[in-house]
Amino acid sequence: MAAEEYGEPSKHDPTFKGPIKSRSCTDIICCILFMAFIGGYFVVGIMAWLYGDPRQVIYPRNSTGMYCGVGDNKDKPYVLYFNLLKCISATNVLAATLNGFQCPTTQICVKECPNDFYWPPLKFNSTFCLPGTNPTITNIFELINQEKCPAFLVPSTPFLNRCFPNANLKVPENFTVNSLIGDQTLPSITNASNAIANTFNLQNLGKKIFEDFAKSWIWILVGLVIAMLVSLLFLLLLRFTAGILVWVLIIGVIGVTAYGIYHCYTEYDALNKSGSTIQNVGFTVNIGVYFNVKETWLAIMIILIVVEVILLLLLLFLRKRILIAIALIKEASKAIGHIMSSLFYPIVTFVLLLVCIAYWGITALYLATSGAPLYIVSVANTTFPGCANITGNKTCDPMTFNASSTGCSEAQCIFYKYNTEGLYQTNLFNLQIYNVIGFLWCMNFVIALGQCVMAGAFASYYWAFNKPRDIPFFPVSAAFMRTLRYHTGSLAFGALILTIIQVIRIILEYLDHKLKNVHNPCTRFLLCCLKCCFWCLEKFIKFLNRNAYIMIAVYGKNFCVSAKNAFKLLMRNVLRVVVLDKVTDLLILFGKLIVVGGVGVLAFFFFSNKLKIDNDAFKPPNLNYYWIPILTIVVGSYMIAQGFFSVYTMCVDTLFLCFLEDLERNDGSQEKPYYMPKSLMSILNKKNRPPESEVKKKKKK
Repeated sequence: MAAEEYGEPSKHDPTFKGPIKSRSCTDIICCILFMAFIGGYFVVGIMAWLYGDPRQVIYPRNSTGMYCGVGDNKDKPYVLYFNLLKCISATNVLAATLNGFQCPTTQICVKECPNDFYWPPLKFNSTFCLPGTNPTITNIFELINQEKCPAFLVPSTPFLNRCFPNANLKVPENFTVNSLIGDQTLPSITNASNAIANTFNLQNLGKKIFEDFAKSWIWILVGLVIAMLVSLLFLLLLRFTAGILVWVLIIGVIGVTAYGIYHCYTEYDALNKSGSTIQNVGFTVNIGVYFNVKETWLAIMIILIVVEVILLLLLLFLRKRILIAIALIKEASKAIGHIMSSLFYPIVTFVLLLVCIAYWGITALYLATSGAPLYIVSVANTTFPGCANITGNKTCDPMTFNASSTGCSEAQCIFYKYNTEGLYQTNLFNLQIYNVIGFLWCMNFVIALGQCVMAGAFASYYWAFNKPRDIPFFPVSAAFMRTLRYHTGSLAFGALILTIIQVIRIILEYLDHKLKNVHNPCTRFLLCCLKCCFWCLEKFIKFLNRNAYIMIAVYGKNFCVSAKNAFKLLMRNVLRVVVLDKVTDLLILFGKLIVVGGVGVLAFFFFSNKLKIDNDAFKPPNLNYYWIPILTIVVGSYMIAQGFFSVYTMCVDTLFLCFLEDLERNDGSQEKPYYMPKSLMSILNKKNRPPESEVKKKKKK
């Protein structure tokens, strides 16, 4: 029945000796589409580079459009806003950040930010007025009305080269600005200053974190090297300890479940004697109350008993398949020992992923800063002679602007916004979407390339009849060149399917974020179901793609045929798939806990000075936050373990598919010998029959 539903078993092919060398290009249409898309991606990057200007984020501009800290303003790196309240009156600080901190108030480049309160006419500083102005007690109010001098100044600190007020300002009693800036009150200035300062209060934290990294980077590298050595040692020792570890972990799970049953019984017995029942509690939102009634512990105990019985039955009926999984895990460790170069390939994948991330980030930055700044003619007070006709709709060039040409001597050319007109500017959002899709597609392609290369290398190991003598030279390099030459289209096809699903998930997350305040249960339920379904679909596609790439690496067929053959082969051996998958996951989880947990605990004891070290050269540095290097080492250790164990899981999956193919193709005869190791043959009670010449010699003896 299974053979009819999931196809016939593979037939013996006398010419098959491992990964096929004589193969042709697959999924050419998708390869052309992918290359065209990458070409377009480069065009988007070039256009963003031509039109974008990241200096808008790095360097601030003054009101004339000149960058502070560059060129003529090289000695003036900071920008000062005359009235920062205008920057946050109609929007928030985040919006101002995305707009390059530009706002409708006079901005000048200054050598340093003000460190005291200034308010005319009692206190004012000509340093913070527009260049060329000469403020005095008699003309200071006129200059303020013309926005050539600030109406007030407060102690500020530079952040991102912008002068922002300090938090918790202690305002002098005689500080009065109401008459100078209209309806703005002193509390509003204080509150705005506190809000802005609190928003950017991460500056000092960032400096301290940077100092900690500078002091502890050597020890961080030592911790990461230890994580790498432990990961490598764990994988190599699995050849000898896999069986013991698997059985210890399985018995441990059963033992923990048994202890859970015992604990639930003791709690139930104690509460049963006290007479505490659920009728005494009723319905309450305090979940902790339910743990004080006997029915809760009875229900948990019943569930654990059912789980324990299921685990024992599975262990009883699937013990042979568990032995097969252990043998494959041991063989995977042996394969990695023979192909040590496979452990370094994750570095290639990591570098390529970094390139994708860097290109996406730089392109997004250049696209976000595309568009030339626009300036308009403005005047602080239209009651000045000749200024009544200035409405703020006329554009100007700050480099060539002359106030006399407008008929209003007080007119200024100030920044308005960035240009959003034109074919390129109006499609910036579409280009950002293109950038995101390109990023996802490239990331998935790089991961697919790594999986297919590893599959090709380990398949060449399995199908070597006399191991390790028949293993080809440089199997990883050969698989890499073979994959790029023939199967770029197939990898791009699988990556595209996964990318489409991920884009749909991003859209669903965006809709969920936008509709989070909508109190419509049907909408929320539908969104939740869709998110759950597409999450499951993404997991399934990743699983299917992974096995499809293995079949591509071995047989050189296109993506659809390989995915179909891999799926049918796995479904014909579904119990073996489940057992191997869960046993491998359990072992890999244990390995990650050893690497990450062990190195993390060691780093904690070291940086928290809990280890007694007499030698000053090996003592930990004095840090502001000792958890910074610990967290860095833990995250880095996890990434290192993930890289090593990803090779291992790919090796196990590849050997498993080859093992299933070997069982279907061969029968152990001289014409169809098994390629599997002797440990697997002994578990399955199979063996290769010796040649007839050897049989005759034995009979003669």
